[in-house]
Amino acid sequence: MSDTPAIAAREPAQVTLVKGKKYFFCTCGQSQKQPFCDGSHKGTSFNPHVFEAESDGEAWLCQCKRTGNRPFCDGTHNTLDE
Repeated sequence: MSDTPAIAAREPAQVTLVKGKKYFFCTCGQSQKQPFCDGSHKGTSFNPHVFEAESDGEAWLCQCKRTGNRPFCDGTHNTLDE
């Protein structure tokens, strides 16, 4: 696996977050539990991005793994080459 993450999808994942709960966001793009980590990064230079939800509710998490606002989608997937 290279140092460039795989593109899991070219659209964000809609999730419901719980305030105060810690989440492990996949950064390698290989997880089968997108957008969350399932340990597929083992043996690579990738590690999950750990974050705590600041509020309850819906969020859109990046699946192209190129966002500038990790773990949240910033629309970068719209600029990627096919």
